[in-house]
Amino acid sequence: MELIVLDRPTWEARRAAHEARVDAWIEPHLARRRRGRKHPVEDFLFTYYSYRPAQLRRWHPGAGVALAGAGTEPAAVPPGRADAIAWIRDLLAATATRAPHLGCFGLHEWAMVYRQTQDELRHNAWPLRLGARGTDAVVEAGRIRCSHFDAFRFYTAPARPLNLLQPTRDTQIANEQPGCLHANMDLYKHAYKLAPLVPAELVAACFELARDIRTLDMQASPYDLADLGYEPVRIETVEGRARYVEAQRSFAERAAPLRGRLLAECDRLLAAAGN
Repeated sequence: MELIVLDRPTWEARRAAHEARVDAWIEPHLARRRRGRKHPVEDFLFTYYSYRPAQLRRWHPGAGVALAGAGTEPAAVPPGRADAIAWIRDLLAATATRAPHLGCFGLHEWAMVYRQTQDELRHNAWPLRLGARGTDAVVEAGRIRCSHFDAFRFYTAPARPLNLLQPTRDTQIANEQPGCLHANMDLYKHAYKLAPLVPAELVAACFELARDIRTLDMQASPYDLADLGYEPVRIETVEGRARYVEAQRSFAERAAPLRGRLLAECDRLLAAAGN
């Protein structure tokens, strides 16, 4: 891997810009955590994913980049990481080859609460917009086609047979498609699993995309989050489904170049590891 050297003013400026960007996301989360409050939209990326706020804030330039005057060694691909990097690379590459499927209408969130009582709901501090019966009716009337295993695994037991696909971890590479909100949110997971071998700015860009996607995910969910300022995307209506598809298409377009950058990083790292 060709060594790149950043002079001190350049890397210090990049580090400061990254920290300022990330602070706008993590400081409100940490303040809520200190107060014992939860937010179903803004806190999700810090609770569902394993990357801690301090890790997201830490700036790193990526593998093969030296920092003048820093007294640290450039990051290099550790022995034993090649298989994990290759799996991420294969998933990204397979997803990128497929046309986006835009007909799911966010019903995965509805299937996660199907036939549950209010106390059983994951976000039970907020009511269901249509109530339990109305929510169940939307699930039963819909055509659920979720291709993402990590969404499907949170379905309630009676909802799972209603999904047209039965995704598993073993079939993830075969099923993943670029229109899926959760597949595009997971670009953040893939990015931080590659850290610090990829630039922190790329991890932050994937986080920002995932954060925006989570907003749509919960707007289109069965939860009533009006008190938090979120206008619902009423996917039980023709107008709401059209709005969801348009937003889903936009996110697929935003995700494509990030997926491409991660794929290029994987190829670079695997080449450096001799794979």
